[in-house]
Amino acid sequence: MDKKVNVLLAEDDKNLGSILKSYLKAKGFEATLCENGKVALDAFKKGNFDFAILDIMMPVMDGFTLAKEIRKIDKKIPLLFLTAKTMQEDIIQGFELGADDYLTKPFSMEELLLRIQAILRRTEQARKKHVNAIYHFGKYTFDFDRQLLKSDKAENKLTSKEADLLRLLCDNLNEVLDRSVALNKIWNDDSYFNARSMDVYITKLRKFLKDDPEVELINVHGVGFKLIGPEK
Repeated sequence: MDKKVNVLLAEDDKNLGSILKSYLKAKGFEATLCENGKVALDAFKKGNFDFAILDIMMPVMDGFTLAKEIRKIDKKIPLLFLTAKTMQEDIIQGFELGADDYLTKPFSMEELLLRIQAILRRTEQARKKHVNAIYHFGKYTFDFDRQLLKSDKAENKLTSKEADLLRLLCDNLNEVLDRSVALNKIWNDDSYFNARSMDVYITKLRKFLKDDPEVELINVHGVGFKLIGPEK
């Protein structure tokens, strides 16, 4: 059985939020409802979500700000704005922030479902291509599918966890990878034990990346890690 798509639902209207959550679950999704952007961002950092549906006009943190923060953490998660804001400039801003779609209220549940399914089809095709992606940075070539990291001096076969972690770092090359996001995506839990385990993998990856002085894997205190290097 395929894994259920896990949806982050940020909606401050409790009645609409409850209806949406129930509808999504009835259609085979997992759904976590958050009443404002701040709660949604905290949930996103701790969870392992496959899709995000965001209202824009929310207290504490609005949907546009939430989208910016989510995109700092995950550039590829499908994101749909579901909002009463119908002005063209709002729609344009939504897409500029990296939204995959923008649906205005009022809307039909059937249309929402069709839009979600269309986005998931597109992203699944992209994901299949991405799984076999080969990354080039500095003097290194990283073949994720083969779990192989090569330079002109060495060739290292990585474990599954090492490969998963390096892929996240490569996806966020020259940007900070949030520690809790990495833990939840790879270990599905950000416990102390898993955090110490990840530190061991980070140390091993540093050893593999020592041949190129332009490439560096650094700790960003209190936040996470950053892979620095020229992209090719």
